[in-house]
Amino acid sequence: MTAETKTETVRIGGVRAVYEVTGMTCGHCEGAISSEISGLPGVTSVKAVASTGQVAVISDAPLEETAVREAVDEAGFELVGRAQA
Repeated sequence: MTAETKTETVRIGGVRAVYEVTGMTCGHCEGAISSEISGLPGVTSVKAVASTGQVAVISDAPLEETAVREAVDEAGFELVGRAQA
Protein backbone atom coordinates (compact mmCIF):
# COMPACT_ATOMS: atom_id res chain seq x y z
CA MET A 1 0.00 0.00 0.00
CA THR A 2 1.46 3.32 -1.02
CA ALA A 3 0.36 6.65 0.38
CA GLU A 4 1.47 10.15 -0.40
CA THR A 5 2.94 12.33 2.28
CA LYS A 6 1.87 15.63 3.61
CA THR A 7 5.17 17.30 4.29
CA GLU A 8 5.33 20.98 5.08
CA THR A 9 7.78 23.44 6.51
CA VAL A 10 6.75 24.63 9.96
CA ARG A 11 7.53 27.92 11.66
CA ILE A 12 10.22 26.48 13.91
CA GLY A 13 12.30 25.73 10.84
CA GLY A 14 11.56 22.02 10.62
CA VAL A 15 9.82 19.63 8.28
CA ARG A 16 6.52 18.04 9.33
CA ALA A 17 5.47 14.61 8.07
CA VAL A 18 2.50 12.50 9.14
CA TYR A 19 2.70 8.71 9.09
CA GLU A 20 0.04 6.00 9.46
CA VAL A 21 0.80 3.21 11.93
CA THR A 22 -1.27 0.11 12.69
CA GLY A 23 -1.65 -1.50 16.08
CA MET A 24 -1.69 1.51 18.40
CA THR A 25 -4.44 1.14 20.99
CA CYS A 26 -3.39 3.20 24.01
CA GLY A 27 -1.12 5.78 25.53
CA HIS A 28 1.58 3.18 26.15
CA CYS A 29 1.61 2.44 22.40
CA GLU A 30 1.88 6.16 21.64
CA GLY A 31 4.80 6.48 24.05
CA ALA A 32 6.66 3.49 22.64
CA ILE A 33 6.41 4.79 19.09
CA SER A 34 7.26 8.35 20.10
CA SER A 35 10.30 7.16 22.01
CA GLU A 36 11.71 5.15 19.10
CA ILE A 37 11.11 7.84 16.46
CA SER A 38 12.49 10.55 18.77
CA GLY A 39 15.81 8.70 18.68
CA LEU A 40 16.23 9.32 14.96
CA PRO A 41 18.80 11.99 14.05
CA GLY A 42 17.24 15.40 13.48
CA VAL A 43 13.83 14.62 15.01
CA THR A 44 12.66 17.49 17.21
CA SER A 45 9.05 16.48 17.97
CA VAL A 46 6.82 13.40 17.75
CA LYS A 47 3.08 13.21 18.42
CA ALA A 48 1.49 9.75 18.14
CA VAL A 49 -2.31 9.46 18.37
CA ALA A 50 -3.69 5.94 18.91
CA SER A 51 -7.28 6.87 18.05
CA THR A 52 -6.31 7.96 14.52
CA GLY A 53 -3.28 5.75 13.98
CA GLN A 54 -1.28 8.80 12.94
CA VAL A 55 2.15 9.93 14.03
CA ALA A 56 3.20 13.53 13.31
CA VAL A 57 6.96 14.06 13.21
CA ILE A 58 8.88 17.32 13.01
CA SER A 59 12.51 17.07 11.98
CA ASP A 60 15.35 19.27 10.83
CA ALA A 61 15.23 17.70 7.36
CA PRO A 62 13.02 15.13 5.60
CA LEU A 63 13.45 11.66 7.10
CA GLU A 64 14.11 8.50 5.14
CA GLU A 65 10.97 6.37 5.34
CA THR A 66 13.14 3.31 5.89
CA ALA A 67 14.50 4.81 9.12
CA VAL A 68 11.00 5.66 10.35
CA ARG A 69 9.78 2.15 9.43
CA GLU A 70 12.65 0.56 11.40
CA ALA A 71 11.89 2.73 14.45
CA VAL A 72 8.19 1.82 14.32
CA ASP A 73 9.09 -1.87 13.90
CA GLU A 74 11.41 -1.65 16.91
CA ALA A 75 8.48 -0.34 18.95
CA GLY A 76 6.44 -3.39 17.88
CA PHE A 77 4.12 -1.75 15.36
CA GLU A 78 3.74 -1.51 11.60
CA LEU A 79 4.25 1.58 9.48
CA VAL A 80 1.60 1.64 6.74
CA GLY A 81 3.13 4.67 5.05
CA ARG A 82 2.77 8.39 5.02
CA ALA A 83 -0.67 9.85 5.60
CA GLN A 84 -2.47 11.22 2.59
CA ALA A 85 -2.57 14.97 2.25
